[in-house]
Amino acid sequence: MSNDYFINSQNAAEGWQLNLPAHEREGSQFQRIEPNPRLADPYTPANPSGNPYAAGTKNFDLYKKETGILPAGATGTAGFASQSAPLPDAASVTDPLALLKRLEESDNDYFEPVTDMTVKPDTPHVISETVTADNPLPDEKPMRVINQAPRPRTRRNRNQSTQTDNLTPENAPAAPAPRRRQSRSGQILAIDGQRSVETREDKLRNDLLDMVESQKGRKILTGVIQGVERSEQSSIAVIYHGEIKVIIPAEEAVTKPDDLRGRPYADVMNYLLTKRLGAEIDFVVKGVDIASGIAAGSRLEAMALKRRQYYFGSDRDGNNLIFEGLTAEARVVSVIRAGIFVDLFGLETYIQLRELSYQRWSDAGAYFEAGQRVLVKILKLDRADRENIKVSASVKQAAENPYEQALKRYQPDSRYVGTVSMVDTNGVFVSLEGGVDCLCTHPQRGRPARGSKVTVRIIGINHESKRIWGAITHMTSPR
Repeated sequence: MSNDYFINSQNAAEGWQLNLPAHEREGSQFQRIEPNPRLADPYTPANPSGNPYAAGTKNFDLYKKETGILPAGATGTAGFASQSAPLPDAASVTDPLALLKRLEESDNDYFEPVTDMTVKPDTPHVISETVTADNPLPDEKPMRVINQAPRPRTRRNRNQSTQTDNLTPENAPAAPAPRRRQSRSGQILAIDGQRSVETREDKLRNDLLDMVESQKGRKILTGVIQGVERSEQSSIAVIYHGEIKVIIPAEEAVTKPDDLRGRPYADVMNYLLTKRLGAEIDFVVKGVDIASGIAAGSRLEAMALKRRQYYFGSDRDGNNLIFEGLTAEARVVSVIRAGIFVDLFGLETYIQLRELSYQRWSDAGAYFEAGQRVLVKILKLDRADRENIKVSASVKQAAENPYEQALKRYQPDSRYVGTVSMVDTNGVFVSLEGGVDCLCTHPQRGRPARGSKVTVRIIGINHESKRIWGAITHMTSPR
């Protein structure tokens, strides 16, 4: 189609730009949105037939005579005479496809053929046309391209109803599970970058590792007897290693005595275990049940391992680790009136009352208890029989004799305050400051009770035999 508007190209271009709307001028970034013919009111004075396509085609008549806008280079009615042939009679067309075909066959270039039939009828058509200096005006009118409108947003308005409103609980899609926030309550912030305080999980893990290492590698563990459970047949010692309960049968905890003295075997073993309540002992694990948190152990096996290590072991120079005259640390496992039983590196030995202190004691239970650690001096050692090692030890000889220094504090014919430590047929023993006892005769006013406060007059001191004697002159609670 020839362009009658551009006889004079320069004047035509300028006039064209002046008469064009703002969105069609050169350099304009505006886009023009044409109304959809389907959305036009079909019943208007201009369209009495009510055909929406007839009303829509009239809306596309951009350059009407009534508007007074004439194309560039045209004046009066001549400008309209230069237009193409008149539009087809849209009022007589009811089929939209037929109307489109008629428009394509017409000679009117103000209407472009619609090639995208997938455009929804209720979606506005966006006409994008931008004229710039790099894109000069062609000889003919520029083609306006009808693009498909962008997708509508999926955000739902409060007043807008969607298809999900009609869903029933039976056919409604399952709601996605809410995302769980990661709990931070279990996190621990350490002071030095590495945590040094053990949690309950750490302690339980370490306890289980100890159980496994003791069972497989015969690692010696240490615990305190915290209970004795007795059944009809035997007794069981109970030790708690953390949260794990370790049970040790009486046959695996103490050595069977040679003489039962006519008492039942179960009663004797229960008595020996009861006397060791609170004692610190060694044991090895024989089995463990992680689900129930119970393990079975043996003390006698742990003692045998320790005896082999210390009584028959040697240092780098080849010397025995334990020998006569050695001062070593021992555990008190049982206390009776006449003495104590100590565990000396896997060997239980008995220490008499007279070897416990330089003072005169009548009951060892007043000074020692199970679970206590003491220093002992090994007096004799016989390891000829590997299965029957014999040891003689003393507690008092492991410390310095207090009489050598204490006797220098006291002077004959002087009076001092002391406490009655023992009363026997020989007299009354009064304990003075410094760990020495003064042997006094029985007072005429009555025999004082053990623990009574008395006043003693020193009669004589023998530095060679390390003895001191005197007489009670006053007592607070005579008997």
